[in-house]
Amino acid sequence: MSLAQADPAAAGARPAVTADAVLDAALTLFAERGYHGTAVSQIAASLGIRTPSLYNHMRSKQDLLEAVIGRTVDAVLDDFRTAVDGLSDPVERLRRAVRAYALRHATHRREALVANRDTASLPEPARTRVRQRERDHERAVRAIISDGVGTGDFHVGSPALASFAILEMCLSIARWFRDDGARTAGQVADEYEDFALRIAGFVPDRPAPAGRAQRGPADPNH
Repeated sequence: MSLAQADPAAAGARPAVTADAVLDAALTLFAERGYHGTAVSQIAASLGIRTPSLYNHMRSKQDLLEAVIGRTVDAVLDDFRTAVDGLSDPVERLRRAVRAYALRHATHRREALVANRDTASLPEPARTRVRQRERDHERAVRAIISDGVGTGDFHVGSPALASFAILEMCLSIARWFRDDGARTAGQVADEYEDFALRIAGFVPDRPAPAGRAQRGPADPNH
């Protein structure tokens, strides 16, 4: 939802405000203005209702932030697990994991911007939970790279540094990607897969281990 669409004068033509609509409006404003730069009255105005009415659908602005970021970090881990499920080859695991993460930052830009900027504003214990989920994701990516070093597919001195570099690279997509840009989300994800393999020190000429998963009809994105 854009702010240009939020015209209080058109409130009579609007569907009834729901908790999901409030969360979406808050997400848009948090992404545009930051959590601390957004007032509850602005969320209400974007929905065409008065501020007291907003509290029929939410408890506090902080609860909205917690919902946005909590759902975002959970979705990142769900994406990761779905991407690598059933794969044993570290090269394909890293490809799929990075593709999923890059796509999320291109297709869920608002959520990514808020999570990356405003997690520090969460209350405890929510902030600790989110940080732990982020660490879980980073360690899972690091483990893939470590596995690849063990098989001889990756040549990198520090899998931890490589995983940080790869994830930070993907985080930046939310800041610059545009739906009407020169590349689609899928094309960006394709390139970021290759970037990630280079960071991990992939050796493309090494004979593939027996059983390496190959791209085929089951992977519609390639």
